[in-house]
This record gives sequence, structure tokens and C-alpha cells, in this order.
Amino acid sequence: MLMAGLCYCLVATAQQSHLKLVFTGDIMGHDTQIASALATGEEGYDYKPCFTYIEPYLNSADVVIGNLEVSLAGPPYKGYPQFSSPDELADALKWAGFDILVTANNHALDRGQQGLERTLEQLDNRGILHTGTFAGPESRKLSYPLVVAKNGIRVALLNYTYGTNGLKVRPPSIVNRIDTELIKEDLEKAARAEPDFTIVTMHWGSEYQNSENAHQREIARFLFDHGADVVIGSHPHVVQPIRGEEKGNLVAYSMGNLISNQRDRYRDGGIAFELELAKEGNETRVANHGYLPLWVWKPQTTKGNMFMLVPANLEPAVIDVLGMSIEDRTKMTQFLLDTRVNLDGHGEIVPIWMN
Repeated sequence: MLMAGLCYCLVATAQQSHLKLVFTGDIMGHDTQIASALATGEEGYDYKPCFTYIEPYLNSADVVIGNLEVSLAGPPYKGYPQFSSPDELADALKWAGFDILVTANNHALDRGQQGLERTLEQLDNRGILHTGTFAGPESRKLSYPLVVAKNGIRVALLNYTYGTNGLKVRPPSIVNRIDTELIKEDLEKAARAEPDFTIVTMHWGSEYQNSENAHQREIARFLFDHGADVVIGSHPHVVQPIRGEEKGNLVAYSMGNLISNQRDRYRDGGIAFELELAKEGNETRVANHGYLPLWVWKPQTTKGNMFMLVPANLEPAVIDVLGMSIEDRTKMTQFLLDTRVNLDGHGEIVPIWMN
């Protein structure tokens, strides 16, 4: 009998002893992104162009997890500071290969209790699993920690945020906050579900800082001490270091932005963090990990600027085919160099599906 959460069995083509998970950074929805999706859509909004060049990579993974840093609260659609994106964003995320979205972040309550509940309903309608925010105590009790099983490997996933921009949660809604007593209890509950691996995703840290702070390091140690196997972070909107190498010490402090209209240096991209697990008997280990640097390209079209994610380490010949301007190449190269410096010593993924 399962003691902690429900076990959602993702469809697998064959039983294997390896599981490839991909985590992405902040999925945002600024006003310019909303306008672009409307302009490029044939009928209504269309976000698929954002993910066209990375969809093959995401769909090659066994499980893809992203940080949804907007609400799907319905119209009026608006970007910063209180986000509500069109439902078509969720359609595009599903198409691109996202299986799970974590929702405990500082924008979870941008449109209040109604916005929180509607966001979860829209994800449910599309078969996208989610965790971190809940319509009420009963749903949290039944579905948290989230446990997914694929390829014979069971993974428990937990999610917490430092805050909600000063907006208060109105019962019965729940937003998981970074509270060590609560997290300790949740990790104990996760352990009773007997997962093969436990991953905690944290919305934490200082915005726009290229390295983790002391509080992040302290919380990471706490998480490892109480049962976390790997820790994955978001919120700073820039890439922060990956520390450690294996189960019990591996932490990616911040993956930066996945898709946004933040254009300043360091903020105009992020990484996809790839984690490969291997299970042999009753032991599950980190077999490999690496990162794919992703840059947000805004090509000008007859319909206006588009938002397109491209691997920042593309071969020059591929960039030529894309028709990227010299200015854009320069910015993307700067992002790539900055990311490599910050993640020195950790494996970089080559986008062979585009080269």
C-alpha cells in the first residue's frame, strides 16, 4: 500500500534500468511574449514556435520537469508583475514534451486563489502533472509528495518557494513554503512511499546573482541530511553553479530562465539540466548529469518579434542556416561563455539533433 502520495505511472515503451530526467528553468510570460504568441498564431495564441528547436530534445527524455512561473488564470492576460498567460502556453508545453510542472514560486498567487485553482485545472485538463500548490488540504494529502514511476524507477518529487511576493494564501489553497519542519515531515512521508530516488525543487536564492548564497547552501545541506538525493533550484533568473557529483550532494542552484523577455546579460537564457539515473537491484545512483545551454532568440518577422529557444552551443554552420544576425550571435556567444565559466567542470550537452 502506498503511504505517501499517489503514484502516477507515466507510459513507458519498455522496462529499463535507466531514467533520463530533464529539468528546465523559469517559464515566464511577459507582455511581449503574449503579444508575440497572438501575432504568430493563425487563430488565437500560439506558443509552439518558442519550443520548435528544442522539442526533439525534450521529447527524447523520459521525464521533463519545468518551473511554471505564471498563472493560467484566464483573461485579461498580463505579464509582469502579476502574470496570467493564455491557456495555449500549456498546450505548447505539453506538445514540447513537458510531463511535470512545479508551481510553488513567488508568482503562484499573482491572480489570487481563483488563479491558483484555475492554473491547476488547466494543467489537469491537459494531462500535465504538477506539484507545489494545491486547491486544498485533501488534494495535498493525497498527491504530495508527487511520486512518478517509469522504466522501473520510482521518483519522489517535492517543491517549495521562499515566498509569494507578499500575497497571502487564502484557505483552502496551499502554496508550499520553505519551512524546515514542514519539509522534514514531507521528506519522511516521501520515504514511506519507498521511492528509488528523491528530488527536491526549490524556488530560492537572490535574483540576478551568479552564485548561490549562504542560505541556499544551508538549506541544501538540510535537505540532504533529511533524505533528498538531488536538489534543483530556480528563481534567480540567471544560471548559478552546479555543485557535487552524485546522490546525496548534487545540487543545481539555479537553471536561469527558460523562456522570458529578460534581455540583459546573464538573464537572456538558461540551462536544461539533464539527470540520468541507473537502478541496479535495490540501488539507484546518478549515472550521469550534464547541461544544455539555451538562449532566447527574438528573430524579427513580418508579424513582429518571435521568441525561439535555441541551444547556445550550435555549430556556426547551423547558425548560418537560421539566419541569425551578427548582433544576436554576439549576445548568444556571450551567454554561452558566461555559462561555461559558471558551470566549469560539469558536462555540456552537444545538440546533435540540430547539427
